[in-house]
Amino acid sequence: AGFGAGLGLALASSAFIGGSFVLKKKGLLRLCGRARAGQGGHAYLREWLWWAGLLCMGVGEAANFAAYAFAPATLVTPLGALSVLVSAVLSSIFLNEQLNVHGKIGCILSILGSTVMVIHAPQEEEVSSLESMAEKLKDPGFIVFAVCVLVSSLLLIFVAGPRYGQSNVLVYVLVCSAIGSLSVSCVKGLGIALKELFSGKPVLREPLGWVLLVCLVICISIQINYLNKALDIFNTSVVTPIYYVLFTTAVMTCSAILFKEWQHLVLDNVVGSISGFLTIVSGIFLLHAFRDLPFTPSLLPLFLQPGRADPHPPWGSADRHQSCQHQPLLPSEQKGSQSAEEEEEE
Repeated sequence: AGFGAGLGLALASSAFIGGSFVLKKKGLLRLCGRARAGQGGHAYLREWLWWAGLLCMGVGEAANFAAYAFAPATLVTPLGALSVLVSAVLSSIFLNEQLNVHGKIGCILSILGSTVMVIHAPQEEEVSSLESMAEKLKDPGFIVFAVCVLVSSLLLIFVAGPRYGQSNVLVYVLVCSAIGSLSVSCVKGLGIALKELFSGKPVLREPLGWVLLVCLVICISIQINYLNKALDIFNTSVVTPIYYVLFTTAVMTCSAILFKEWQHLVLDNVVGSISGFLTIVSGIFLLHAFRDLPFTPSLLPLFLQPGRADPHPPWGSADRHQSCQHQPLLPSEQKGSQSAEEEEEE
């Protein structure tokens, strides 16, 4: 019963999260004549469709967190990739967005690579109290990682954003993914604080819990802002898989540094993680590099093109397709003028 409940919650989470992207995009498209999110406006806050998408995302994330209490992480986390498929299908129905063959292959490769990485990822070290969480947050490796994330995010926001944000989908999505890795760490710490609070410990007096809450609110605000900009400028079917892949990679990197997951990693997990990462890179390349390349039936070979004649017709139809040897050397008009000239000479 517990396994079935976890599986159902994970599937419901994917459905809600995938639908939230489409609802947000639908709300952003209704901003006719008003400042759009791509130009730095916040008029989407007055659209009920956008709030419905935000509510769906909140329900999906809550269901995802609850699923971890019933089913193993190796089942719940890969099922999060189904939100990409849900978003792509709903976008083609309600937003008239289409993916070419390269984009579809890129989505499949990205999902497969992310799944392989999650399956072969090692388990994190147990963190049972805020004191142990504070010790891990003081680790020099995590401090360097957090500083790199903040500096790179500031560069993307203030340097790369004004120049390339309107033409390159990776700019705003990278900001959301990098900041999202820190937000997941804050969620982990707040989850530990809630467990201690329910067990009767005086957690409200601990400053670390309040610091994590403030950091989580700031990180989520930044993620929502720049994710809306990416959705307003680019297609949902392009933003969703790229955001999923980069966000998953950033979270796994942050967890590996914070919880020392790679210390006891065996060889098969190393090979699986590297293979999954390379598969993700291939999927991102196909999805991003060829997203504007039209794929029409004329690009197919002749025998696969619909409505084209057979390049090698059967012998029975030879009378309907005359050979060039039986065609007159001169057109009928030129032939008539030539015969008239011969009669005048005679």
